[in-house]
Amino acid sequence: MSDAPARDRPGHDAAVEAEPDTPEEVDEQPLVEFTLRNALVLAGFLLAALAALYVLLPQLAGLDDTWHRLETGSPYWLILSLVFGAGMFAGYVATFRGVFARADVARRLDWRASYQITMAGLAASRIFAAGGAGGLVLTAWALRRAGLPRRRVADMTLSFLVITYVPYAAAMIVCGLGLRLGLFPGPDAFAVTVVPAILAIVIAAVWFVLALVPTDLERRLTGFAKRRGRIGRWAQKAANLPAAASAGMREAFAHVRSGDPVLLGAIAFWAFQILVLWAGFRAFGDSPPAAVLIQAFFVGMLGNLLPMPGGVGGVEGGMIAALVAFDVDAGLAVVAVLVYRAVTFWLPMVPGVIAYFQLRKTVQRWSLHYTK
Repeated sequence: MSDAPARDRPGHDAAVEAEPDTPEEVDEQPLVEFTLRNALVLAGFLLAALAALYVLLPQLAGLDDTWHRLETGSPYWLILSLVFGAGMFAGYVATFRGVFARADVARRLDWRASYQITMAGLAASRIFAAGGAGGLVLTAWALRRAGLPRRRVADMTLSFLVITYVPYAAAMIVCGLGLRLGLFPGPDAFAVTVVPAILAIVIAAVWFVLALVPTDLERRLTGFAKRRGRIGRWAQKAANLPAAASAGMREAFAHVRSGDPVLLGAIAFWAFQILVLWAGFRAFGDSPPAAVLIQAFFVGMLGNLLPMPGGVGGVEGGMIAALVAFDVDAGLAVVAVLVYRAVTFWLPMVPGVIAYFQLRKTVQRWSLHYTK
């Protein structure tokens, strides 16, 4: 597998790798915008979510004494959780900057712009769609305004996502199988150890298979398309997706194989989140064993896939359920998880929205110096 970026490899489809888009071809406005209307809708939703999560959840779960723990909570650990939260976002910005430092327009994507794009993207992912779709749309818009052509945006964004989630998959495999095999202390329930580990292995296998697909597969199927008529043409068009994904996968693996420190940013992004959860436990009691905490965290994060803004409710419920499956006290789990979500989800919303408006000004400044 070549370490060279897709656009520099022999055989890469030159027709697909177009020249950078002209200003007229790049959308002037992002497809997701923070307006007064969606701000009011979001505010109503968030208030309802807050009421459900922080008031109704303990009562419905029969944990009426949960909030009594707040009286004995340690301010030291809560303050430390905020420090860990800042480290989480620093790791995310560093990962983004490390990936896009290889772009042709890297000078524009400096640390300041990287902060604005990532923080605004995180806010958009929480507001507009589940699974981070809103953030991806906003990020793609900003990258195209910076001067990257569509194909490079797709390739490098996929590379960024793969690098970001490599530690996620690795942790679920190591901790899940390690707990089940008795390598780490803690309960070993099959549903929260082996099943997530198998899921991570399958996803990793798909990544490697996609990386083996030729990036010019669509061009290679030209003869087949001519011989097979409509079916051949359909197959040729369908080949564009795995070929495009292959370019991004290869670029991600090139970062990892070359020892690029960008992976350290991704590790920091997840590690600091887990430390926030750990500090939440320590603020109100004892923390579960490290492997249990890590595994329950990542299993709960699968709630982001639910069709809710930012996975609100899904992440909390999933993480609490996973912790309870590991025999963690339910009341302590509820408080610790809600502290985690307050630090990593609710508090950063304000700087994220501010970063969005800062990004709009940065994009306007780019447009004044656009090079065709």
